[in-house]
Amino acid sequence: MTRKRQDAAQEPTKAQEPVGSEAVARTAINADMVAAWLRRHPDFLARHPDILDSLDPPPTPGLKDAGRSVIDMQQAMVLRLRQENEELRRTRDEMVTTLRGNLHSQHKIHEAVVTLLSAQSFEHLIETISNEVMVLLDLDATSLCVENETGKVPQMHIGRIQCLPADSVNALFGPSARVVLRDHQPGDPALFGPASELVQSDALLRLSISASTPPALLALGSRDPDHFSSSQGTELLQFLGLCLERLIRGWLEIPE
Repeated sequence: MTRKRQDAAQEPTKAQEPVGSEAVARTAINADMVAAWLRRHPDFLARHPDILDSLDPPPTPGLKDAGRSVIDMQQAMVLRLRQENEELRRTRDEMVTTLRGNLHSQHKIHEAVVTLLSAQSFEHLIETISNEVMVLLDLDATSLCVENETGKVPQMHIGRIQCLPADSVNALFGPSARVVLRDHQPGDPALFGPASELVQSDALLRLSISASTPPALLALGSRDPDHFSSSQGTELLQFLGLCLERLIRGWLEIPE
C-alpha cells in the first residue's frame, strides 16, 4: 500500500462523523430555550431533585439574616410545597366538615319524617310537628300555618294551627318557590304565635296540599340568627314538605 492510500484510509469519512449527544451539543441552546422547556415541564426539578444541588439560587432582597444569604432554591420550593399542602389540607377539612354536616342534616330530616309517619291521627300529626319534630331538628319553634280569612279552618283542629290572611303564602314565597330561608329574621307572630320571641332565623316550606284546600306552609324557627341562610341547600327541606303534604292529605282524606 502506498503512503497516499495509507493517509486516505486514516481520514474519517462522513459516515464516521460523531452523532447523537455530540451532534446535539453543536446546536446553540440559549437561556430562553431552557426556560421555555422548564415551563413546559414544571415537574422536572421535582423528578430530579439532585439537580438543585448544582444550581445557584437567585438573590432575593430582604431575606438576609445575620450575614447569612437568602434561602436557596430548594428551601424556597419546599416552602412553596408546604404552603400548597396546607391549602389543600384546609380545603379537604372544609369538604369533610360540609359533608358531615350534610349527612347529619339528612339523618335528622329522615328521622323527623319517620316520626311524622308514626302519628296516629291528624291531631297527633299536628302535635308531632309542634313537639317531636321541633326537638329532632334542633329548633325553637315550629308551626303549621293555613290561609283563612274567617279564622276558621274546616276539618282541622285549630288549636295548634296558625291562621294567615289571604295571599300571605304567595307574598312570602312568590309565584313558585317551595322553600324560603331567612337569616337574622325576627320571628313573625303571624307565623309562630307566642314562640316568635325566640326566633331569629326561619325556614318556610310551602305546602300544596290539594286544589280544594287553602294555601299552607310549615314554619321552622331557630334562636340562632345563622341557623337558616339563603346560601344553604333546600333539597332536604323540600323532601320534608312533600312528605307532610301527603300525610295531611291522607289523614283528611282530601283528593290530590
